[in-house]
Amino acid sequence: MQSHTATVDGINMRWEETGSGDPVILIHGIPTCPALWRDVAPLIKGHRVLAWEMPGYGASIPEAKDRDISVSKQADYLVAWMRSQGIGRAVLAAHDLGGGVAQIAAVRYPEMVSGLLLTNAISYDSWPIPMVNLIAKTGSIAKHAPDSSFHQLLKLMFSKGHETDAAADAAFEAHAPHYDRHGEAEAFVRQAQSLDVEDTKSIAGQLSTLNIPARIVWGDADEFQKFEYGERLAKDLGAPLRRIEGGLHFTPEDHPQIIAEEINALLQTVTADQT
Repeated sequence: MQSHTATVDGINMRWEETGSGDPVILIHGIPTCPALWRDVAPLIKGHRVLAWEMPGYGASIPEAKDRDISVSKQADYLVAWMRSQGIGRAVLAAHDLGGGVAQIAAVRYPEMVSGLLLTNAISYDSWPIPMVNLIAKTGSIAKHAPDSSFHQLLKLMFSKGHETDAAADAAFEAHAPHYDRHGEAEAFVRQAQSLDVEDTKSIAGQLSTLNIPARIVWGDADEFQKFEYGERLAKDLGAPLRRIEGGLHFTPEDHPQIIAEEINALLQTVTADQT
């Protein structure tokens, strides 16, 4: 995938892109960046694949300064970026916080979203998770913690969210350097303090009215986003639910083949509906 940047409404927005055709947009969560999709994107065929980076995350951490980076506002940033790139409508595939962004975008801008795939995503009242909530509440303390303490926190999150030590180590190597370059714990505290469960609760009642193709994929042993929320999303969206037995939180990194299969299946449905 190739890295791209564009200034949109005064924000330097970044994304990774590969392929051509109708667009599918991949959205990461916390504490990740577009590299979350590094093994999924090559398996998506016949489409323009864009892994968008939320302002305030990854290499775009500096864009959080004096700016709202809540999940709700990220949906507006996403759509502004789509329009800047001439994307009038796209399938959204999203994980973790990105799933909240995708749900809000679909409700708020239904004309922009042609399909929705959610995997171990925030929804309803499922978040913020206790670990992140604690960081938000003790922000002033966390900001002054030694760098080694912050690294241990990230390693703990990846360890709890991946099925193997090797996958957890690879995730740390992919995502931690952005924090190292842009403020360490302070950047993470800023992200944590931007989270507000009302962002998804406020649109929960409208999910069942979306009437777009959707698919849900869920690691059923996830401690961060419980399987019951995947079931609830599947019911509200009228979507098939693919259960990954024993799967944990970071499904795009642990199970890229399964995630890509489900994205490709969704894309086929969307294409069939459009013909």
